[in-house]
Parts: sequence; structure tokens; C-alpha cells
Amino acid sequence: MEGPAAPKDPEERRGGFFVMFETAIEATARAEGSPSQEVYLEGNYLTDKARYIGGITDEGMLALLTTWAGFRELVHSIGVSVKTGTGSEGGEVSFLMQNWGRSSKYETGTQLRVPCPGDGTEILLKLEEAMWSGDDISPGKFAFEFGREGELATASIIFYLNDGYTAPEATMEAPVAFGSLEYRAMIAKSLLHSGNNYRLRTAIDKAIKGEDVTIAYIGGSITQGAGAKPIHTGCYAYQSYLQFKEQFGKDGGENIHYVKAGVGGTSSELGVIRYERDILREGAVTPDIVVVEFAVNDEGDETKGNCFESLCLKILSDPARPAVILLFSVFVNDWNLQERLAPVGRHYNLPMVSIKDAVTGQFRLSKTEGNIISKRQFFYDIYHPANDGHRVMADCLGYLFSETCRSLRDEEDITTAKRPVLGNDYANIRLLDRKSLTGLSDIGVEAGGFGATDTDLQRVELDADPFGTPEFPHNWLHTAASGEESFRLTLTSSNLILVYKDSGSPDFGRAEIFVDGSLVLTADPHVNSWTHCNPVILYQNEQSQQHVIEIRMAKEDKDKCFTILGFGYTV
Repeated sequence: MEGPAAPKDPEERRGGFFVMFETAIEATARAEGSPSQEVYLEGNYLTDKARYIGGITDEGMLALLTTWAGFRELVHSIGVSVKTGTGSEGGEVSFLMQNWGRSSKYETGTQLRVPCPGDGTEILLKLEEAMWSGDDISPGKFAFEFGREGELATASIIFYLNDGYTAPEATMEAPVAFGSLEYRAMIAKSLLHSGNNYRLRTAIDKAIKGEDVTIAYIGGSITQGAGAKPIHTGCYAYQSYLQFKEQFGKDGGENIHYVKAGVGGTSSELGVIRYERDILREGAVTPDIVVVEFAVNDEGDETKGNCFESLCLKILSDPARPAVILLFSVFVNDWNLQERLAPVGRHYNLPMVSIKDAVTGQFRLSKTEGNIISKRQFFYDIYHPANDGHRVMADCLGYLFSETCRSLRDEEDITTAKRPVLGNDYANIRLLDRKSLTGLSDIGVEAGGFGATDTDLQRVELDADPFGTPEFPHNWLHTAASGEESFRLTLTSSNLILVYKDSGSPDFGRAEIFVDGSLVLTADPHVNSWTHCNPVILYQNEQSQQHVIEIRMAKEDKDKCFTILGFGYTV
């Protein structure tokens, strides 16, 4: 092949920093558009990526990333590279950069798409050469759009800087030495509390004898598998299930069964409501072990631990006496709610595993000082583990399993007959939706203008499924054409939680919630602005009594949508 007679001089490469570096991505089905991997940039998402992945410590540079005007001042161009499993033949992926708009957040900002070959070739997007909307207010999201759901790839994104700005040079890190003595010592630090092992040893002994054993997981997005690629088999839950199966299963582990029910962005306030449906499958499943992971989600729990302890008691009080393991995951800033929640585990003498205790100390070290895994390797983003991080979490649970097996079984079971630490008001909570309402003669529902059913719901990968299952499908939807008639619920209960749908769609609006004629809440589905299950307490009383709940659209939003996903109530 002949080259040009007079090759153009190469353009001088600018300094820059990565916000994604050889990160695994996966095509997830979307309600609208192509299957994609979305990367949100609002709030601290982008600045934390620049800080923890790119090594940027200059607060002025970080502040510039929060607005579109600042972004343009700092960033000259964006380099994007994608490697797919199909190489350069049919492996093209589209890269989307979307800005949020000033007039309408999701609609009036620029949406810029560029094709990326799947062979790792860097595509350079020079900001000065693109047409940008005058309504752009801030960077909103990146997305990688694929042809088919479930496709996997790795991607890197680097911001090249304008003159006058500099960034530290990116350094390659040695792979994690899984299995080394140093790694095993790090994993051992995760065993926060061995607890009473009566129930866990019982489950292990059953497995060794070839009896059926079910291990279940309930939690937030980390339990769902966020950051793991592929999400259904790369997640810590599936990987730790495999370890349990390999350690104790018979005949290839056919006697070990797996249940996973993580829901992104939700706390134990929702977990305690959906436990029977998502873990027990309304009586079809009897778990022997339940791993509870809400240590980074429960900041959103209005009860500040009452629902968490109630969930633990709900599980522990099951006649099948399953073992409860508390798992404390961690964010990139070393934060979790272990200090609040661990006293519950100690009170009931439960096994507790702390990812925070295992990894955060060594995060501050360099490889020469004894660092085993870096934050860049452990985390996919500021909240979720990457594949290496999920493996660490699975190994920490595996360490608990093996240590328990080596220990003598406690002679007596734990007791729950004691005063709660944080509360037990929701231990007997029940789910109320269209389906569970059938046959409940003591509860009255008049749907009014909320007679439709919403099918555009938050979807989660249950168990080992690669596809999403809709959460709260038996709901009540108010549409633009539904009219102004209210939804009315009459029931006798001591506590009541409403679960409604968050949405980023401008078609959704606010609803006013009345209890016995008094306005207690105006529910705004745009506070979180993504399709998401949002629980809110409507009342919490010591005594059970009859109440009438009325839900109607706010006057200015009467022609918009609102979805009542369900309720949690205690009698």
C-alpha cells in the first residue's frame, strides 16, 4: 500500500486525563433507543471520575467540569476508544455525548453521536468542530450504543486539555495478585464479626450431605450487579454463590440454589416491603442463607435503621431459620453506614463482612508500599465495584464460608426475643398492590383516575438472568387523559409506606398525598429523575387504626402522569 507523497506533520499530543480507562461496558436494553451502557456525569459523578481515575486534585479544574461553559474552558477534545469482541468486523459502537438543557433538562441540550470502530482505534472529538446548542447548561451523560443487548466491550475516554491546563501523567498499574499471601491477608480483614454460626453451619452441613441449600441476596445496585460485566455472572452475588457451591456442593453443586434480588438506588425501606415477593417468591423459595447488603444505600432510609433491623428480624423470624449475613460494601470515598448498622449485627450476634475494613487501608498505599488493589481497579465508578471489586467482595464472603466451616458449630441458635437497637416497627410489613389486593376484603381501593397500568418500570436482573424483570408491575397509573378523579385507599394499619415511580420524563408530574384529609406529602417524581422505585413514609403510629389515603395530581400537573407502584403496611 502506498502512502501520501507528503505526509502531514503529526499534531502535537495534548496533555489530558482519563475518566474511563479500559472499563468493561455492557449493552443493556432501554425502554427507548438502542441497547446501551450509560455513564451519568451530573452532580459529583464527573468530578469524582476526574479525581479518582484521572488523578486530578486541582479544585479549580474540578469545578470547571460542573458547567458546560467551564467544561469548554478546560477541555479541548475528547478521545474515545472501544474494543469489542468482534474486532473491526461489525463491531462498531456509537458514542453519545448528551448535555443537559437549561429550558428542558433532557430535551434541549446537545446530543452528539459519533461512530467508534470496535478495534480500539481512538476517535477524537474536537469540541470546537461540533455544533453545540445555546441551551447547554452542563455535561449530562455519555452512552455507548450497541446493536444487540448483552454485547460486551471495553472503553476508554480521555479529556485532552486546552493550553494552560495540565494533568498528571497516567500510570499503568500491575494486575491484582489474586491468591497471593498479601491478597489473602487483605481478605481476612473483612471478617468484622464471626457471630453465632449455628444457622450458617447448619446450611453448610446440609450442603455437604447433599441436601438442597438456597443462598439468597438482597440489597441495592451492587447486589443487582452494577459495575460487573456481564452483570448477571460477574457480580459478587453470583461469584460468591459459585464459591459456596464449589466448597460445599455435591455432584457438581446441583444441590445449591441461587436467588438474587438487588434493586438499584433503593434502601432497606423498600427491601423490607419486597422481601416476600423478591426473595421468598411468595412462598415458592425457602432460603437457608440470606446476605443483606444495604450499607451504602441506607442513607435514603427515612427510618435511619428501623427498616434495616426490621428486615433482619423478618428474615430471622422465618420458621425455616435462615442464616443472615450482613455485608457492608463501600463507596470510592471510603464511606458507608457500617457504624450505624453493625450494632444491629452485634445485637443479634450475626456474621458480618466488611469490604470497607478489607480494602480502604491499603487504598492509601502505593504498590511499593503494599497496595494490593487500587481504587481505579476496584471501582467501576464512584459507587459501584468493577469486576475486580466484585471478585474481592465474593472472596470476602467466601472467606466467611470457609472460616465458618472450620469452626465448631455453636450449640444454641441466636435469639431475637430482645429489645431492638434501632427499631422493629416494620418487621411484619406487607406489600399491597393490584395483585395482593385480590381477596383482601378489609382493604378498599377506588382507583379513580389511576386506573391504568404502567409498563415502563425499573428493571433488575433477578437471580442469574441476563435480562431485566420489571419491579412493581401491578401498579396504578394516572395518565394525561385520566381526568382529575383521585385514588382512594381505605385500610387499617399502624404504619404505611407509599412506593411511587421516579421518572426523568417531562410527561410525569407531582401528586398530592392526603391522609384523613390532611396533606402530608407532595410526591415529585423528578427529584431523582430516573426510572426508579421511591418509598416514602405516609404515617408511623404505635396503634393500628383505620385511615383514608387520597392521592390526586397537583393542580398544575393534572394533565400529567404519576405511578403508584404499591404500598407497604403493618397491621
